[in-house]
Amino acid sequence: MRTIAFLLLSFAAWAQKTNCSYELAMEKQGLVEVSSNAPGVLVELKYGTADNFMGRDVYGCLRHAYVQKPVLAMLQKAQATLEKKYPGYHLLIYDAARPLSIQWVLWNTLTQYPPAERQKYVADPKQNSIHNYGSALDLTVADASGKPLDMGTKYDFFGDLAYPSKEKQFLAAGKLSQKAYQNRLILREAMQSAGFMRIEFEWWHFNAFSRAEAKRRFPVVQ
Repeated sequence: MRTIAFLLLSFAAWAQKTNCSYELAMEKQGLVEVSSNAPGVLVELKYGTADNFMGRDVYGCLRHAYVQKPVLAMLQKAQATLEKKYPGYHLLIYDAARPLSIQWVLWNTLTQYPPAERQKYVADPKQNSIHNYGSALDLTVADASGKPLDMGTKYDFFGDLAYPSKEKQFLAAGKLSQKAYQNRLILREAMQSAGFMRIEFEWWHFNAFSRAEAKRRFPVVQ
């Protein structure tokens, strides 16, 4: 009976994936799904839940993380580096390739911020996010049980405490714990060892390529 139940669940997941217009479009553009190609990497797309700054699911049928093939190779390397130094640890993806249509939803939700301030947290859809090219990842580190490590703030925290550029300042002031700071370094070390680049305003965001290079190499995910 357990085998039958497992097969039914697997079929349901396959059916959902093959019927999702977002995921079909990504596969048609040559992007690859992470979970089946990067053992050890966990996925929980936050915009497919209510646990995000909008408080609602905006991804609908999009439940799998997709990236460009070169980004997958970098991600595999990052996970291997993490596992080697911290056995049992996993990279946990919160967001990967993001359709441009969803980028507009995120952008239009943050109307309390003027555009110049808003761009710190969500890229202007007119310029495209590197997520829209399948070349950026939002992620954290999870322990052997799958529990995310303490990073000092939640994902999608809009404020200085999430800034990698201000970590030492907050550490000295006692606003960021030494443990959270070290956990951020664990994530950063694994990602940067594989060639990913961090940004100033979000500890969870890493780019595989610059926006210009991503634009040159890949089409926008619609």
